[in-house]
Amino acid sequence: MEKAVKLDILSDPICPWCYIGKTYLDRALEQRPNHPFVIEWHPFQLNPDMPREGVDRRAYLESKFGGKDGAIKAYMPVVEHAEQAGLTINFDAIERTPNTLNAHRLIHWAAIEGRQTAAVSALFRAYFQEGCDIGDRDTLADIADSIGMDAAVARRLLESDADEQNIRDRDTAAREMGVNSVPTFIVASQHAVPGAQPTDLWLKVIDEIMATEE
Repeated sequence: MEKAVKLDILSDPICPWCYIGKTYLDRALEQRPNHPFVIEWHPFQLNPDMPREGVDRRAYLESKFGGKDGAIKAYMPVVEHAEQAGLTINFDAIERTPNTLNAHRLIHWAAIEGRQTAAVSALFRAYFQEGCDIGDRDTLADIADSIGMDAAVARRLLESDADEQNIRDRDTAAREMGVNSVPTFIVASQHAVPGAQPTDLWLKVIDEIMATEE
């Protein structure tokens, strides 16, 4: 790799399209191990006004989509695309829709230790496969421990308000920049790529970037 290219990703750990989009991107990176991307994850809360303790997921979805049938219809494309990506999302296991401020704080601290993508991956797995409440401090401390961070330090930070304003300010800055949905990928600080893009698109982007370096 001769030249590093920044890939900024705006995402929320409870966004299924973000999970699917990351999976498609990961497949491309696996096929191009000499890819030029240096990845950084950025906070974007789908529900910034969510109560800190979260809410019952079924009630939340039925309220958002106008009843049970509306919620099922809204999530059918998610299930289809997840299957195409080879993911099994265990929606039945998810009991609460959490406020993700604390999860974003953990991602921020993981970045300082060089474990940011590992934190994002662990949060997606915990929420979408295991049905964990990733707004819960103990759950987040366990996730920190699972990726090699100090769980006790993470718990102490989570019990404080450390970096809360940092996350809110970065979320606000993204919205002011024009981001209104996630995932949003920004290539080389110039080209915004919204949505869960297929692996083939990422392979094309990587190949084009690498071709310009030859």
